[in-house]
Amino acid sequence: MTARVYKSTGSWYTLKTAGGEQFQGRIKGVLKLDEITSTNPLAVGDWVDIEPENEGERTVMITAIHERRNYISRVSPHRKTQHHIIAANLDQALLVATIREPRTSQGFIDRFLVSAEAYHIPAVIVFNKADVYREKDLEKFAEWEDIYNSIGYQVLLVSARNGDGMDQARALLSGKTTLLSGHSGVGKSTFINSVFPEMDLRTQEVSGWSGKGLHTTTFAEMFDLPDGGSIIDTPGIRELGLVDINQQELSHYFPEMRTRLTGCQFNNCLHMNEPGCAIKMAVANDDIAVDRYVSYCTLLDSLKK
Repeated sequence: MTARVYKSTGSWYTLKTAGGEQFQGRIKGVLKLDEITSTNPLAVGDWVDIEPENEGERTVMITAIHERRNYISRVSPHRKTQHHIIAANLDQALLVATIREPRTSQGFIDRFLVSAEAYHIPAVIVFNKADVYREKDLEKFAEWEDIYNSIGYQVLLVSARNGDGMDQARALLSGKTTLLSGHSGVGKSTFINSVFPEMDLRTQEVSGWSGKGLHTTTFAEMFDLPDGGSIIDTPGIRELGLVDINQQELSHYFPEMRTRLTGCQFNNCLHMNEPGCAIKMAVANDDIAVDRYVSYCTLLDSLKK
């Protein structure tokens, strides 16, 4: 049988077949894991082959891991030279952000988007708590919406508390496997309970999505949505590190830079102090937002360190 990994708790995995049957499984000893470079051989979202372990029991052995369509990973909290796969086979990544109470920094948004770009996962930004925004907050939203729309990202403005914009959010999640992220306090639990109240997820169950206080918790869990699709709870996501990205590659994960790289005088241009740089010229001409360039410089500096 074929099943999908819904949760990992050490050496045991919660698995579910396409028909809805649920099992507890573990990896068969003879399974070849030599080529796996991550700290975890299996991740939530993986598809696997299973066979019964003992007749009449709901435990199975995982006999094969299917090739991943994509995945997203972070630096292992225990082994800084290795990476830990958070989730696999994703259709999209959704970042819940806020402009106030608390304010999500643009640096955090851009770091998330770069990570999603690096793993070829479409990303969407949902600004929550619209009901508490003042005029200057709405002006900031309009500014950010313009920046991110212009480079190809979908941006939503919602209030999970009163339901504004939530129909669009519900349509966005329907039928897709979505990785959900965001800082503590941005209203992720309220967001999910507003989109799918029939799930009746307890706030405590989803409050861990922020990762606050759980920096070393890297277990993820997938929940099926009532009208198709699923969301993946990722406690460690806010600690997302840029894994296996070098300085030369970074600009490729900024869409507005990627389309201009051939215009640079030097192939190895880092877009800092080099002459004939098409990226710096675009910033000077307001074709690339200054704040996005600042995010690039900050990330580049972190990669140097």
